[in-house]
Amino acid sequence: MNAICTTAQELDRAIKDQRDSIMVVGDFKNKVLAIKIVGKAAWGFAAASLTVAITCYIATPEVAVMTAPAGGAGGALTFTGGMAATAVAATTLGSAVGPALAIGIAAGGIGVLNTLRDRYKIVEKNSSYLVLKRK
Repeated sequence: MNAICTTAQELDRAIKDQRDSIMVVGDFKNKVLAIKIVGKAAWGFAAASLTVAITCYIATPEVAVMTAPAGGAGGALTFTGGMAATAVAATTLGSAVGPALAIGIAAGGIGVLNTLRDRYKIVEKNSSYLVLKRK
């Protein structure tokens, strides 16, 4: 079972489908590579921040972000918490924080990112693509 991925949603689906081989192409491959090469200790720090950020973003509908809530600032506070957690994760992941968030939000949580890091290894990479294999 092979998959070719160019977006966070495609990568999420390939990982959830437990594809044996995943080819990540285009600019998205650099973002996935940045997530894969973060050290274990740094990933632990980033994962904790990403968990908070992903949870906040999922819990905050776009409408709450764009308009002030009628009964108070609950939606705005959740969004602010997500922004703060994103900033913390960015200190470790740098430019990979955006793709990590996109993948986590598309998947509904941090689990898919942990699976990407723990259960897939890089077997081939070049300027055009990155090939991941299930361990």
